[in-house]
Order: sequence, then C-alpha cells, then structure tokens
Amino acid sequence: MRIVEVGPRDGLQNEPIPISTEEKVQFIQRLADAGVTEIEATSFVSPKWVPKLGDAADLWPALPVGPIYSALVPNRRGFETALNLGVMKIALFTAASDAFTQRNINRTVAESLIEFGEILSQRPAGMRVRGYVSTAFDCPFCGPVAPAQVRPVVESLLELGCDEISIGDTLGTANPSRTRALARELSDVPNLFWHFHDTYGRAVANVMAAMESGVGIGFDASAGGLGGCPYAPGATGNLATEDLVCLLESEGISIDNGIGSGIDQVRLALASVPILERLGRPVSAKSQAAILSQFR
Repeated sequence: MRIVEVGPRDGLQNEPIPISTEEKVQFIQRLADAGVTEIEATSFVSPKWVPKLGDAADLWPALPVGPIYSALVPNRRGFETALNLGVMKIALFTAASDAFTQRNINRTVAESLIEFGEILSQRPAGMRVRGYVSTAFDCPFCGPVAPAQVRPVVESLLELGCDEISIGDTLGTANPSRTRALARELSDVPNLFWHFHDTYGRAVANVMAAMESGVGIGFDASAGGLGGCPYAPGATGNLATEDLVCLLESEGISIDNGIGSGIDQVRLALASVPILERLGRPVSAKSQAAILSQFR
C-alpha cells in the first residue's frame, strides 16, 4: 500500500496556532528522514480563507530534496502560482455534495469540475493530478451521501485526466460496513486512495474494511493525527500516520515508499512531537504514544 502524508497541509490548516515556514520545513524533513516519500506539503489557497497556509509560495522552494511533493490547488489562480513555482503534482478538490463545495470553494460540484477542466487544459507534460472527493459518506450541511452519488464525481475526475482519486470521509463518520458499500460501488476505479478522519475513533477499522474489500492502492494519513477540516464543524483529526504504519506492518502488508526501506516507526513517532508541543496538543495517536513511552 502507498501512504500519502497530508500532515503539513491538511494537518496544519485548521490549527489555531500558526506554524512558521521554518518549523514546517523541519517537520517535513523529519518525515522524510523517517522514510515518508509522498507528502502533500501545502495549499495554494488565498491567505484570507486559510491563513495557516498563506506561506505556500515561500515554503515550496525550501522543501527538502527527496520526497514526491504535492500541493492543493483550489482554483485557477492557485494553479498559476503553483505552475510558476515548478509544482509537478497538484491536487484538485471537489465533493460529492453541492452544499459542501458551495461553503468550501463557492461553487457547485458541476462548476468545480468545469474549472478543473480549464485548469487541466493548461497542464504541462509530466504534471500529475490527484482529485479529492470530499463528503463521500456524509455532508455536514445535507446529511448522508449514498455511494451512487459518489461514483459520477469520481468518473468525471477521471475523464478530466486525474491520475489518482482520494475518497474523503470528511466528518469521520464512516464505519466498516459503509466503507465496504462504497468500495463495491468503486471497485473498478484505478489508483484509488482512502482519506479517513478519526473523529469517532473508527479510522483504523475503516482502513481494514477498505483493504479487505480489495479496493484501493493506498491511504492518506497525518503524522500525529493532526488536522481536521475548517469547513466541517466537529471534524477533528485525521487518521494518524503512526497508527496506519503500525497496522500495515503488523498485518505484514508492505508499504510502497519507492525506496525499499519502509518507514522507521520510531523516527515517525518523533517527527510530529515538536509540532504537537508548539500547538500545546498531547500525543493522541495510540501507536505514537506507545513508541514514545519507551523513551520516558
């Protein structure tokens, strides 16, 4: 399985205390030193809407050499900025519910897809594109989302040229049976990732359900369980990368990080500690806490 580390972007965007560019670079370096090779580093979004990521243009040139980096691009202006900085993997963001995209990017799902088509028409050779489908289980504004409602959005993103799709459990309300149901609906979708939040403590159970369904090639996760969605009230914390890595290794499932050495669980557990301390947050990821207890 592949792991896309989203802590520097999805993990920090909603935190109340700003993290400096230098601290972010150090955080990313520690993740890279632990063996993490796919990292969503930032978002080229207006500082007015997500001020914690307002340093994207300064951060990008300072990123450590090694990992494959991606950045969220919410609109054409963000794409142009990313393009000028040499970003070669972008993520586009839509959802399975109009109510959510209206609150998040001020567009309907259909309108977001039209803009994505315009963006991708300017895509340079070699640029890879990820398509996010948020609210794939529940929307905070209109309630439950049926699997059949998710599929056409996924199909549209693939038709536009997205290389991979990330399915978002935005509120952390998914459970294993609903994960299996959505997996059946998307069983023929290539290069599918799952993005679970851990609001109700079910993220690891959902990972197991997704793997047992045989659908998907990887998962998004955030070191230290950092994050949540600023447009989804009550959605706290992503699936912790430490818990995901521990689960995969305990099940004998290899992590494809492209360098053949796997992920060092001790270094990974230590990677987010300075950020957690800066934010005044306790260690909450179970595997991280267990590993760190060995050093006390």
